[in-house]
Amino acid sequence: MEWVRQKVGALYKKYGTRNPFSLAKYLKTEIFYWDLPPDIKGFYQYEKRNRFIFINSSLSSEEQLIVCAHELGHALLHTKLNTPFMRTNTFFSVDKVEIEANTFAAHLLIPDENLFDYDEQKTIYDIASLHNVPLELVKLKCKRLF
Repeated sequence: MEWVRQKVGALYKKYGTRNPFSLAKYLKTEIFYWDLPPDIKGFYQYEKRNRFIFINSSLSSEEQLIVCAHELGHALLHTKLNTPFMRTNTFFSVDKVEIEANTFAAHLLIPDENLFDYDEQKTIYDIASLHNVPLELVKLKCKRLF
């Protein structure tokens, strides 16, 4: 999904950050932390030309970053579409909009520069560990390598 990578690149070029919380603020997308059931990580909602991201307040800061990146993907790629809850198994979704949001999160949280020196010594596990992201996001980012 080259167009998603280009969208992330344009955002980074314009705002100089890959932090989804900062980008949400620049893009006037409100973030709320709610006490959601454990299997619900977050969701995106669009209402009256306003964008809202809801994040489970019980998640670790690393998980909140990933959820924010995923939901920001929905806010930018599927603006007027209210998304269902991001559940713990969303990374395995075959739903087109979920795959696009995951791809957005992967490109946002894993800079291309870190893949240029990819070799047999640097595994996808190393990349996931370096960026503190799930292996599934690294696989989406590196799809052309596998």
